[in-house]
Amino acid sequence: MWQKYYRYIIGACVLVLLLLILSYFSEVVSYILVSWVISMVGQPIMSFLLVRLHLLRFGFGKSLAALLTILSLFGILGFLLWMFIPLVIQQAVVLSKVDFDSISQALQEPINRLNIWLRSLGLEPGPSASQQVKSLIGSYFDPSKISTFFGSLLGKVGNLLIGLFSIIFISFFFLKERGLFTEIIEAAVPTEMEKKVRNVIDDVSVLLTRYFGGIVLQMMILMILAVSMLSFIGIKNAFLIAFFYAVMNIIPYLGPVIGAGFACLLTISSNLEMSFYSQTIPLLLKVLLIFFIIKMLDDFIIQPYIFSKRVQAHPLEIFIVIMIGARVGGITGMILAIPSYTIFRVVAKTFLSEFKVIRKITEDLNPDEYIK
Repeated sequence: MWQKYYRYIIGACVLVLLLLILSYFSEVVSYILVSWVISMVGQPIMSFLLVRLHLLRFGFGKSLAALLTILSLFGILGFLLWMFIPLVIQQAVVLSKVDFDSISQALQEPINRLNIWLRSLGLEPGPSASQQVKSLIGSYFDPSKISTFFGSLLGKVGNLLIGLFSIIFISFFFLKERGLFTEIIEAAVPTEMEKKVRNVIDDVSVLLTRYFGGIVLQMMILMILAVSMLSFIGIKNAFLIAFFYAVMNIIPYLGPVIGAGFACLLTISSNLEMSFYSQTIPLLLKVLLIFFIIKMLDDFIIQPYIFSKRVQAHPLEIFIVIMIGARVGGITGMILAIPSYTIFRVVAKTFLSEFKVIRKITEDLNPDEYIK
C-alpha cells in the first residue's frame, strides 16, 4: 500500500522543502516573478521593435529592443504617476477642509431617521450627525496622515530603489533572452522532467500573457466609458476618476466599490460651492448610476467577451478562488488569486492528471488553442 503512494509522499516532502527555501528567499523570488510578468507584458512591444524596426539586422538589436521596451513600460507608469498623484493629494487636502458641520446639517434629517431605525433594532447609533459624517469621510483625508504616508515611503526609499533596480535588471535579460526564465527553472529540476517543465512554463506564459492583455484591454474600455459618461453630466476631474476606477477594477468585486466611493468623494470636494442637499446629492446619485451601468456592462458584456477563453475556468471556480485569495492575503491575495490558480491548474494538469478532481478542474484548459 505504501509503495503505491511512495512517489506522492516523496513529491510532497520535496515540495514542502522547496516552499520553505522559496519563502526564505521570498524577496529575490518576488523580484524574479515580477520581472517575468513584465517580460510577458512587454513581449508585444519587443516583437514590434524587432520586426517592424528591423533591429535584428544589428548585433545589438535584441539588447536595444529590450532596453526600449523597459523604458516604454516604466515611462508610461512614471507619466501616469506624475500626472495623477499631485491631483489626488490636492483633492485629499481640499476634502480634509470640508465644512462637515454644514454637510451634517443638510443630512440631519436622513441621519436622524437612520438613528431612529438603528435604535428600533436595539443598536446605539453613537456620535452626532456631524461627527458621523466627519468620521466617515474626513478621517481618510487627514493631511497629517498623508504626510505620515509619504514620510514612511521616504524612509523605505533605499529598499524601493534596490528592488526597482533588481526588477529592471532581471526584466532586461528576460526580454533579451526569451527562454532564460525557462532555463533557470529547468536547471532546478531533474533531467527527465525538463520537457514537462518546459511545456508547463510555455502554457503558463501563453495563458498569463493573454490574461494580462485582457486586463489592460478591460481597463481601457472602462476608462473610456467612465470618462465619456462623467464628462457628459459635467463632473470635474472625470479623467482622474475614470483612471482610478479602471485601476481599482483590478481588485475583483471590491475594486469597483472603492472606485465608485473615490468618485463620490472627488465629486464632493470639487463642488463645495453647491447646496449639498439640493444639488450635490442628486449629482452623487447620477455618478453612482453611471458606475452601476458601467459595472453591469463590465459583468455581463465586457468580462465574458474578453475573459471567456483567457482564464478557461468556470465563474464559480473563479469566485471561490478569489474568496480564498482574500482570506489568505487580503487585497493582494484577491489580485493574485486568478494568476496563481491559472499556474496551479497548468502544473496540476501536467503532473497530477491521474487524480479525478484535477482532471475535472482542468478539463477545459487548453492553452494550445491560443497558439497560431
